[in-house]
Amino acid sequence: MTTANKVTVLRILFVPFFVHQVLEFREDGLDWHRWLALGTFATVAVLDGVDGFIARRFHQRSELGAVLDPLADKLLLVSGLVTLSLTHTHLDAIPRWLTFTVLSRDVLLVLGLAVIHFTVGRVRVRPRWTGKFSTVLQMVTVTWTLLRWPQPIQVWLAGGAALFTAISGLRYVWDGMHQLGTSPHSSPSPPDGS
Repeated sequence: MTTANKVTVLRILFVPFFVHQVLEFREDGLDWHRWLALGTFATVAVLDGVDGFIARRFHQRSELGAVLDPLADKLLLVSGLVTLSLTHTHLDAIPRWLTFTVLSRDVLLVLGLAVIHFTVGRVRVRPRWTGKFSTVLQMVTVTWTLLRWPQPIQVWLAGGAALFTAISGLRYVWDGMHQLGTSPHSSPSPPDGS
């Protein structure tokens, strides 16, 4: 358990607190819940950069970190999108089609990773700029919503996030198909001669 991985675990532990504050604000409209949620979201986003810096600077990259880091990102973003796409009296809700797009892509990726793992044995995930950009747009959409800034711009941000999320999902599907296609396990079985 490296220092970088401990920071990542801390990011994961912040997620339930973030969700709780969003739901409390949804219920009672007390602004301090919204600010606590926003502060927690920003803290976790900053810690994402911190654990990455520690891992690179002090040579602490690990297989555990390769799993925990994207998991922490997904937990924060998905929980933010889901809780903020619920009907809110005190906030403009994030469009549900964005949440549906993100969840659909992530479920598709998990299923694809499982198929590749059991068929090929080793999964190679190549991060693409479209995936990173979709993550940034999702974070900006959540932040914009919590800041209660103008709703028409929020819809445009959500539209951009949904578009790049879909594109990144298609790129991952293409990469997965390529991995399956080049694997000897994907070749037809020879006839058994009977």
